[in-house]
Amino acid sequence: MKGLILSGGHGTRLWPITHTQAKQLIPIANKPIIFYCIEDLRDSGITDIGIIIGHTPERIKHIKDTIGDGSRWGVEITYIEQAAPSGLAHAVKVAKNFLGNEKFIMYLGDNILMGGSKKFVDSFRNSTASAKLLLTHVKDPERYGLALVDEQKKVTIKLIEKPKNPPTNLSIVGIYGFTPRIFEAIDNISPSWRNELEITDAMQWMIENGQKIEYEMVEGWWKDTGKPEDILEANQLVLDSLIPEIKGTIENCAILQGKVTIGEGTIVKSGCRIQGPTIIGKNCIIGSEAYIGPYSSIGDSTEIQGGEMENVVVLTNCKINCKKRIANSLIGANSKISAKESSPPNAYKFVAGENSDLAV
Repeated sequence: MKGLILSGGHGTRLWPITHTQAKQLIPIANKPIIFYCIEDLRDSGITDIGIIIGHTPERIKHIKDTIGDGSRWGVEITYIEQAAPSGLAHAVKVAKNFLGNEKFIMYLGDNILMGGSKKFVDSFRNSTASAKLLLTHVKDPERYGLALVDEQKKVTIKLIEKPKNPPTNLSIVGIYGFTPRIFEAIDNISPSWRNELEITDAMQWMIENGQKIEYEMVEGWWKDTGKPEDILEANQLVLDSLIPEIKGTIENCAILQGKVTIGEGTIVKSGCRIQGPTIIGKNCIIGSEAYIGPYSSIGDSTEIQGGEMENVVVLTNCKINCKKRIANSLIGANSKISAKESSPPNAYKFVAGENSDLAV
C-alpha cells in the first residue's frame, strides 16, 4: 500500500507565516508538521510515499530541500506537482499514475494525530470497503467536512463539506483510506462552488452508487493546524510528551524547571530561567535576562537576550531583545524584535512573518 501526503494549498489562514513557506513546514516542537505525517505512515508500514506539491518554484524547492528523498526515515519519496490548488479530489487525480491500481492512504500534510494511524491503516488493509474514514467530534463543525454515520453497521451514510448549519459535529479527520474506485468517483463529480473537486463529493458519489465507506473514531487527539491558535495548541500537546535532553551548555545559576530540551551548541546564560515543557534548538543563545516557557519552541540559531516568552513558536535564526512579555505568538524565521526606548512594559501577542523587523 502507498501513501499520499498533500502539501499544496496557500495556507491563507496562517498568513503572514505562510506568505513565504508552505504551512506543512511550520514546526511543531521544532519539527516540521509534515515530518510527523511521514513518520506516521512509515510506522504504519507504508514506505512508498507521494507528496503533492505545487504553486511556485520557490515553495517547491523549499519543500524538496527540507524533506529530501525520504532516506532519513527509511522511505522513498516521490514528488507530484499540482498546477493549482483545485481540491483534494483533484490532488488524488493528479497522483493517479503514482498510486496505480492498489489501495492507498491519503494524509493531509497539516494534520497531527497523537497515537498514529497504524490501527486505522491495518484495518483498511484487511477491509473489503471501497474507502475508510477516520472521524472525531469537533467544537466548530462548520470548518470541516462532516459525516453522518450508521453506528450499528459502522458505515458512512452521508458526507457534507463545511455546511453553514451543521447537522452533526462528527468531522472527517485528514486521513483517508481509498481503493482505486475513488478515481471513477472523481471522474463523475463536478467542481464545487469553490471551483474545486471536493473529496467529500467523490465519496458521496461512491455511497450513492452502492459502495461501502467504513469509519473509525480517533483515539487520543487530532489537530488540524490550519490557524495560528491550532499551531500553538498542537505545540502544547506535543510538548506535553517531551523527553528532556540537554546537549548544550548550561551556565551556573541558570534555572531550568520541568521538561526542557536544549540542542547542541546552545548556550543558556547564567541568570536566565526556562520553564518546561520547552524545547530550544541548536546553536541558540539564551541571555541572562530572558525567561522562556512553558510551552515554547525556539528554533535553531535564535538569540533571545531579554524579555519573557510563553506559549510561543519561534522559527530559526531570530533575534529577540525586547524586554517585554510575548505570549501566544508565532514568529517567522530571520525575524528581529527589539524594544522601543519609551514604550511601557506591555504584553504582546502576534503572528510575525519571515524576515520581520519589529520594535515593541
